[in-house]
Amino acid sequence: MTGTSSRVLTLLSLLQTRRDWPGGLLAERLAVSERTVRRDVDRLRGLGYRVSAVKGPYGGYRLEAGSDLPPLLFDDEQAVALAIALRTAAGAGIEESAARALATVRQVLPARLRRRVDAVQVGAVPQGDPVDAAVIAELGAAVQAREEVGFRYGVKEERRRAQPHHVLVRQGRWYLVAWDLDREDWRVFRVDRMALRTPNGPRFTPREVPGGDVHAFVRARFKGSDGPDAWPCTGSVVLAAPAGAVAPFAGEGTVEDLGPGRCRLTTGAWSWPAVAASVARFDADIEAARPVELVAAFARLAGRFAAVGDSQRSAEGPERFRA
Repeated sequence: MTGTSSRVLTLLSLLQTRRDWPGGLLAERLAVSERTVRRDVDRLRGLGYRVSAVKGPYGGYRLEAGSDLPPLLFDDEQAVALAIALRTAAGAGIEESAARALATVRQVLPARLRRRVDAVQVGAVPQGDPVDAAVIAELGAAVQAREEVGFRYGVKEERRRAQPHHVLVRQGRWYLVAWDLDREDWRVFRVDRMALRTPNGPRFTPREVPGGDVHAFVRARFKGSDGPDAWPCTGSVVLAAPAGAVAPFAGEGTVEDLGPGRCRLTTGAWSWPAVAASVARFDADIEAARPVELVAAFARLAGRFAAVGDSQRSAEGPERFRA
């Protein structure tokens, strides 16, 4: 009986690796007759797996999705990867649901795999408010069904209506990319700020996300761009600092080594003062800057900072500011 159980589990593993399996090929892989394969398929059906027969000259079998979740079979690497992914899910705001799922998976892991999982102490720092996993599932279902959604949004709980197109995670937060029906424009909504209303609205014909790439579209919006995935303002400076000291903190910027103690930093932001401020954080002398808009932004910031210093000196006296 142990041999039969092992063979049935092997059959299940094979069915999970590709869409269709010819009966003859399965029999060959399992080293049994096609009649035995048919019996093993019936055993899987008895356990709740929906295995359909594929008709045709090379007829075989296909594992279908079912209405209930049957037992799942993972190889060692898949099981470890699943457990690690659940550990890091806290950073996406679904910590409670992920913790319960991890406890369930860990409970059934063999001792050798449990030790591997426990040895990987991966942590994720939540960056947004917790998100109800059920809300993510409901939005995902609305995207698939192409149904309009209604919800209250933000602190003011504004009533909004939208055609949902994509649900995604960026830097630990869940977002919905949708066509805003009231504003007639594309919007990126934070899911943790949404309170869904039910039932969903009518079905809709999907529009194409600008540019055709939803990830590039979202990156562009977070850069303040309504068009390409690029910062509206990009400039470069020559810093009196080694490239190795600047590169780790350059973010999406690029650093060119110009020799001992010098480098060229090219970086962008949503405004020229923001570019200037991001350069100033390196606390290094600036030998050259371009374009002229960036040079002007440095002058404006210098004036503002100097005004703050003058104001504080006047209010608190010069002695406080002596080195």
